[in-house]
Amino acid sequence: MTKKTFGTFAGVFTPTTLTILGVIMYIRQPWVVGNAGVVGALGIVLLSVAITLTTALSLSSITTNIRIGSGGAFSLISQSLGLEIGGAIGIPFYFAQSIAVAMYIFGFREGLQTLTPDINPVILDLVIFAVVMGIAFISTSFAFKIQFVILGIIVLSLVSIYGSLFVNELNFNIQWIGQYPGSVENDFGGSSFWTVFAVFFPAVTGVMAGANMSGDLTNPRKSIPVGTISSVIITTIIYISLIFVAAVIASPDELAKNYNIFIDKALFGPIVLAGLLGATLSSALGSFVGAPRILLALGEKNILPKSKELAKKSKKGEPVNAMLITAGLVLFGISLRNLNTIAPLLTMFFMITYAMVNIVALVEQTLGLPSYRPTLKIPIIIPAIGAFGSIAIMFVLNVIVALFSLIFIVLFYLYLVKMNIKSAAGDSRSGLFTALAEWATKKTNSLRQEREVRSWRPDLLIPVTMPKELRSSFKLIHSIIYPKGSVKILALRNENETEQRNMENFLKNAVKKFKESDLSVSYSVIDNTDFNTTVNVSMQSLNAAFFKPNIIFISIDTATSNLSYYNKLIADTKKNNFGMIIYIPFATASLAIEKSINLWMTNIPVDWKETFSVNNNNLSALTSLLICRNWKGNIDVHILNNNPDLIFGENDIEDLKTMVRFPKRTIIKTHEGNLLENVSKEKNADVNIFNIEEGVTIDDMVKIVNDSRISAVFCSDSDFENVLV
Repeated sequence: MTKKTFGTFAGVFTPTTLTILGVIMYIRQPWVVGNAGVVGALGIVLLSVAITLTTALSLSSITTNIRIGSGGAFSLISQSLGLEIGGAIGIPFYFAQSIAVAMYIFGFREGLQTLTPDINPVILDLVIFAVVMGIAFISTSFAFKIQFVILGIIVLSLVSIYGSLFVNELNFNIQWIGQYPGSVENDFGGSSFWTVFAVFFPAVTGVMAGANMSGDLTNPRKSIPVGTISSVIITTIIYISLIFVAAVIASPDELAKNYNIFIDKALFGPIVLAGLLGATLSSALGSFVGAPRILLALGEKNILPKSKELAKKSKKGEPVNAMLITAGLVLFGISLRNLNTIAPLLTMFFMITYAMVNIVALVEQTLGLPSYRPTLKIPIIIPAIGAFGSIAIMFVLNVIVALFSLIFIVLFYLYLVKMNIKSAAGDSRSGLFTALAEWATKKTNSLRQEREVRSWRPDLLIPVTMPKELRSSFKLIHSIIYPKGSVKILALRNENETEQRNMENFLKNAVKKFKESDLSVSYSVIDNTDFNTTVNVSMQSLNAAFFKPNIIFISIDTATSNLSYYNKLIADTKKNNFGMIIYIPFATASLAIEKSINLWMTNIPVDWKETFSVNNNNLSALTSLLICRNWKGNIDVHILNNNPDLIFGENDIEDLKTMVRFPKRTIIKTHEGNLLENVSKEKNADVNIFNIEEGVTIDDMVKIVNDSRISAVFCSDSDFENVLV
């Protein structure tokens, strides 16, 4: 049976909105206004939203850059910082999400008791639990349909609350600055801005509700950003507007004393009570549906004992075993009867998760790896504010609980490190440790022996025999490696001592020039005059190094009479698993005005979407993206498709553009027939970029350049590039 997946509205917007518009909005926001005044309440709402909105933006930005798996925040943290950190955050986040269901059940029962005061609270809790579990077990689709009904009730309840402006005598003597009288519970013994903030903040912590469903979304890369951000914006507008509604429908004294002011003053009180009940029920449903998905993701990565059992799904695609364990945890939470003792700890786990999402975005942006090409770009200050704000708020709320929760997560991390878990997909940690310092090499190797495609960056090994080979291609090299790549120059010794001195002086100046752009560059002079032997032995030797080049770069002078030895070099780079870039400038045209790039993609496999493979087109596509970024130019992509089984319709072209994250102005065209004939027709480019097809020789490349009269870059993949990651 095909697994049902969900779109933006059903899968992200609705659960996120329903989790944010919860019980606090109905029975605590008027109290917030009564204590803090309008200005204080605005400050509390805006400060709270600043944390959640930055988290939502960071979450959305990362989601547009990766193929997020199931588990939401767990998945994206794991893909960037490793399974150990992802698991250390994911495990307590799962527990917090599960126990939160019990808290929502208690909230629903308290509202229901106004209608059924004689029924035993324990019986009510168990009945509500059975209803929530029953809806979730029928199917996620059914649970979401119930949420649509609840969303409709909440909309009507909001209309009724706004309608209170027309049926009550309004108080325009608004208290802008609050007196913080306190609450009924502390006999109005006073409060403070941070006390009121601590009461309100949990209202806006539902930003992960949609992301938790990442494994069940049709297009998580699109749905999570659109659904989450739109939900945060709309709910923020609602919360801000309700501050002013509360301020004019009652006096500050009434607001502080009466939690039910929105119900009592509403246009139609029963629908507001129904909204209150619906909000708590939807929050319970959303958490009960989302929590098992986190546990499922943990099981799929073999992080927990009996992971295979946890990762099992029903024929409908529901994580049945994970749901049963979650049900057990919810029953445990219900049995505690009073969650006030552990509620602060649950809040801390949510806050740490938000902090880590922002830290991931901060790390990815700081590294600047080519694999980090989010289609939603955010300034680095946003994740910085989100990370700092989340951690700061933890300690503002409760220093002891904040420290305890951090210790709890560190213990989980140490446990997972001991397990030595492995990820098939890999992560960006090798890039992180490389960027931090070379002393991290040993740690990086211990985390994962193989090089990661997500940590790929252009590290060029450039063999030169004459200064002009480097001089003519200097600007192109700079455009490929800037800002995070590197260059290692391999100079072959010249038997003429004068020429050798000239070469060494030139290399010193070239290194200086590269370093002016803060690029990593070094050179070595090899005492050997045989070109192929020197380069081949160098590649074999460098394969044993960690900080090793991954691409052989050569610039070819078409006036040279014998170019056949380059054909052997192409074969040698393949044998040593190096990438290769061959630059062939056309006569004096060189790179012209450095704006327009033609990327030619050939032999794309039929199942490229399923396998995330474009064959030998990875390095050429990555090179075009890097050059385009540094030229601030544009790319025209030309797909040569002579395979009748490969269809490239409008949707396929859009999918390719999205998966590669080409610039918005990129135009993608498809062609049939001979490559050279098609290249000759496309004259409007400063450089053509090709992959080196099997059997193509240096003479063939030179002919393409001469016939097209445009300089060209020819690329051959190793196994360590993937433009779709």
